[in-house]
Amino acid sequence: MSYFTGVPTIEYEGARSTNPFAFKHYDPGAVVAGKTMQEHLRFAVAYWHTLTASGADPFGAGTAVRPWDRFTGLDLAKARVEAAFELIAKLKVPFFCFHDRDIAPEGDTLQETNRNLDVIVASIKEYMKSTGTKLLWNTANMFTHPRFVHGAGTTNNADVYAYAAAQIKKGLEVGKELGAENYVFWGGREGYESLLHTDMQLELDNLARLYRMALDYADEIGFKAQFLIEPKPKEPTKHQYDFDAATTIAFLQHYGLKDRFKLNLEANHATLAGHTFEHELRTARMHGVLGSLDANQGDMLLGWDTDEFPTDLYATTLTMYEVLQNGGLGNGGINFDAKVRRGSFEPDDLFHAHIAGMDAYAKGLRVAAKLIEDRVFEDVIDRRYASFKEGIGRDIVSGKATLASLEQYALQHETIRNESGRQERLKAILNQYLLSE
Repeated sequence: MSYFTGVPTIEYEGARSTNPFAFKHYDPGAVVAGKTMQEHLRFAVAYWHTLTASGADPFGAGTAVRPWDRFTGLDLAKARVEAAFELIAKLKVPFFCFHDRDIAPEGDTLQETNRNLDVIVASIKEYMKSTGTKLLWNTANMFTHPRFVHGAGTTNNADVYAYAAAQIKKGLEVGKELGAENYVFWGGREGYESLLHTDMQLELDNLARLYRMALDYADEIGFKAQFLIEPKPKEPTKHQYDFDAATTIAFLQHYGLKDRFKLNLEANHATLAGHTFEHELRTARMHGVLGSLDANQGDMLLGWDTDEFPTDLYATTLTMYEVLQNGGLGNGGINFDAKVRRGSFEPDDLFHAHIAGMDAYAKGLRVAAKLIEDRVFEDVIDRRYASFKEGIGRDIVSGKATLASLEQYALQHETIRNESGRQERLKAILNQYLLSE
């Protein structure tokens, strides 16, 4: 059956199109910087926000009108699979992502829960085979159920830790069964509310132990996916251990895990950490761990994770600039971890939102590629740091300089001349490219 009967397959019609069910900038087969848009962007639908979110918030019940919600239990889960693949097909998106509890309901026991998963995974596998859709990544929801009130891998309760390990084990098996290209760890409650009752060292050590066990089991069963960690600074816990890219990289380096993990970075999480998204991407890129993106945006006037669909062209351009400079995302992709607003409750709104986000990233890709082709920022940076390419600057970079030699140089060259950074001019140039491309 069809759950989106009034929605056609979404086609590219160009910037002048007024058709609300058409792409204005995303042309999957168009070649940009040597690859098609589809190859660069590797878009994915987020199962949780798109198929299971109700529009509820702390102040009101759900508003979403979803044709599949007339079902319950496993029947509801099966209907969501049908709806998911209809939406994915009409958007012509190559990937999707899910948490285990998004696709199948929990039972009264872990055994029953796993049986429910097996039923839905079998159905998903058939749809993937018939449509050619791929699983970008899957993960375990270890934050919603009350058992995880004190965390999962960082819990104070060994029984909960064991349950979390069992859930991850099943998740890795599901990932292998469905050919997931990545497996994500998001520490939804891996943090603390107060240091007064927290053994931070034990919690971090235990988290690293859980990651090592997951790596060992993935190797044991031949699951070759890239492992990803998704940083987030706060919400729901006051302070989460994977606060931002730099904190997560330090954790991976400290525990000797950096060679096996990359980062799945989210724009709204960057905002909550007090960073721009491009800052997080640059930090990960510098350390060789830029893996995948959760594409959304936050509301700058609100202090929580609003997960809006990305429409800020300035942000998507600078995001794709970092991705292109990284040589792409490898096994990763751009997952729309975004939800329609509570007032956008009709099924068609799911398409309008994805079209807006896909067009915004496609536009950002084109502009970023042109900026790189014209060396707009590279030439500015080369000139700005030219003093480190000769003379005393070259001695500093090469390691030849010492404090004594630098003192001697400073005593002989007391006149220092700085040059303007010309930030406003650079932003005007960026705007010029955005408006002309």
